[in-house]
Amino acid sequence: MKNERLDNLLQEGVLDRVYPGAVLLVVERGKTVFFRAVGNAAEHPRPVPMKKETIFDLASLTKPLATTLAVMKQVDGGTLGLDELMGELLPGVAMADKRGITPRMLLSHASGLRDWEPFYTRLDDVPTGKRKQKVREWILASSLLFSPGSKELYSDLGFILLEWIIERKTGRPLDQYLREQLYGPLGVRGLFLYDASRPPSAEKAEFAATEACPWRKRVLQGEVHDENAYAMGGYSGHAGLFGTATDVGAIGNFLLRCYNGSERELLRPDTVQTFFSRQREARDATWALGWDTPSPQGSSTGSYFSEKSVGHLGFTGTSIWMDLDKQVVVILLTNRVHLSRKNDKIKAFRPMLHDCVMEALGFSKERRAKNG
Repeated sequence: MKNERLDNLLQEGVLDRVYPGAVLLVVERGKTVFFRAVGNAAEHPRPVPMKKETIFDLASLTKPLATTLAVMKQVDGGTLGLDELMGELLPGVAMADKRGITPRMLLSHASGLRDWEPFYTRLDDVPTGKRKQKVREWILASSLLFSPGSKELYSDLGFILLEWIIERKTGRPLDQYLREQLYGPLGVRGLFLYDASRPPSAEKAEFAATEACPWRKRVLQGEVHDENAYAMGGYSGHAGLFGTATDVGAIGNFLLRCYNGSERELLRPDTVQTFFSRQREARDATWALGWDTPSPQGSSTGSYFSEKSVGHLGFTGTSIWMDLDKQVVVILLTNRVHLSRKNDKIKAFRPMLHDCVMEALGFSKERRAKNG
């Protein structure tokens, strides 16, 4: 797909300081139709050109592409139930009013847990190897904001607990489980969870830089941006995944094949269909299981993605959206937080870009029904 307007829009994103650089990958019915890199992967201390192979800190794309994928595999194999109680999944753990929370609630951000807390500011005196467990204990000791299952609040804390559940069920760390059961068999070896004790083998220049971090007092490039993930050793269930646009596209295409029934070896179609289904019908509810769906108004998808679409955003400037009806996957990876997280121009830019992509593919605008 050659499209001058789309090329120009990507370049305008650089000129308008939406981001220093970006990689856009568009796949239609399993075929790559557009793949471009623009701008710079880093601007400090010197410019480094963006490449299609640039490795990105995927931030909250960790939730669907790592943690949720691992839960899918466990549910698919019958070793984890979406409606099992946390009190049964983590036996012997004191959790007060959290016993009735289920994986379904955690995945759909309906657990009642807070959205975020600056745990990293409290971990200095905790030995490195015990920090992740300490954070989990703090979450279980915290107060709920609402009754589990009654409404939605996007929560990092819920995904931190999901990682714990996966560890208990599999007897392995999340990164090892993903390598052995999913990334390895799929041949997606470029995706990895950041481990501060084992720095990545790739050169620093191969990574998209993120923020000039005021806490760590350096420009981050090749290390995880999320402070809580960094303080816990490099990753947790909510953040810490790194990869290229090609890696992200491979997972997206795999899940679409599973959803359609043309791929059955690693995940059953009905499992993926369940995870891609919106969980609540309330007016403000959009969450499926580990995946978001388009909002009736003001969606980051723009105006062309159908109601049967799933996707997710990452704080560093990353996103994946998949239209399940049109069989289109759009992956936009940027370093919009380089050098400052205060740059939020991507909020207005992303839906424009999605519209431009869908217009180039010849689709018509969607009329979405309001929830509730």
